[in-house]
Amino acid sequence: MSVDAVELHRIAMPLVRPFQTSFGTQTARDVLLVRVMADAGEGWAECVAMEHPVYSSEYVEGAHAVLRDYLAPAVLRAGAVRAEDVAPLTRFVIGHRMAKAALETAVLDATTRAAGMSFAQRFGATASEVDCGVSVGIASSIPELLEEVAGYVDAGYRRIKLKVKPGWDLEPVAAVRDLIGELPLQVDANTAYTADDIDHLRELDRFGLLLIEQPFVEEDIATHVRLARAIDTPVCLDESIVSCEVAIDAIERDATSVINIKAGRVGGYLESLRIHDACRDRDVPVWCGGMLETGVGRAANVALAALPGFTLPGDTSASDRYFAEDLTEPFVLDEGRLTVPTGPGSGVDVRTDLVRAWATRSPELVR
Repeated sequence: MSVDAVELHRIAMPLVRPFQTSFGTQTARDVLLVRVMADAGEGWAECVAMEHPVYSSEYVEGAHAVLRDYLAPAVLRAGAVRAEDVAPLTRFVIGHRMAKAALETAVLDATTRAAGMSFAQRFGATASEVDCGVSVGIASSIPELLEEVAGYVDAGYRRIKLKVKPGWDLEPVAAVRDLIGELPLQVDANTAYTADDIDHLRELDRFGLLLIEQPFVEEDIATHVRLARAIDTPVCLDESIVSCEVAIDAIERDATSVINIKAGRVGGYLESLRIHDACRDRDVPVWCGGMLETGVGRAANVALAALPGFTLPGDTSASDRYFAEDLTEPFVLDEGRLTVPTGPGSGVDVRTDLVRAWATRSPELVR
């Protein structure tokens, strides 16, 4: 496929409720969309970078700039390209995995649409539906937290994930465990703890959690090893996992027994497939993480989560968990599951009327 142009769109999407984690509170998403225009058709993708560099070193304005000035020109110069070619073509740029993932996914969308193939088929998915969990942010009070969680339980979500941080962990987890009974429960620390907290984190064992996700900073694999030896709760890595090689290293060092795969964080869905396969070979369960995606990114995540190694419910929530109106046809929960799209490419169509209506600046065309 010959790519003729890459178009970058910026839109603003308010969240239906603020989402607070250990690194801050989001009330809206500054969304960067990538549209690839090629001789065989077009493809869309979403960059998951946040507005500010607090989850990772990447942020949406930086991703926009690196796509415009470096990544898109590299693909445009290449002539005929496949999705598999994007990573080698952009390897000269250090890091910026979220920006690279968006460009690769847009090319993947265009090529699979042209071939009449769905993402699920391209990835090797085996399920037609995926179990859905929901990620619950830090609330202002325990009663407010319980009210929110009760709503998600009533909606049918099959797993609850609580964001935690020092000072907001044992008490809210205990309250939610009492509320939801045996429903699967896990916690996500987003790197908020240190080695001094290992004894404190051991107290989470009594709540029968599925896992504790990324308690320490991403570079500190050694302290995750110490924690894994000290507690019964499985340790899961998120921010630490930026490639298949890093995932294998962390597994072999016993730093983690579960892997959260976020396609944007690792550089794209093709790298996500490599991580899935490596974990499956080692009997390590994986699940699909979320970054408050619109329907554009959610469609690809649902297809990824339909692979056989994804044995735990992911953060592939319904559209109305985050947005009153979505950029695609909404993803609707059905008895705790989402249906895997089967149409060509991502299987969803971008509502270009909303892209125009919610634009915060004029589209930028790179030729």
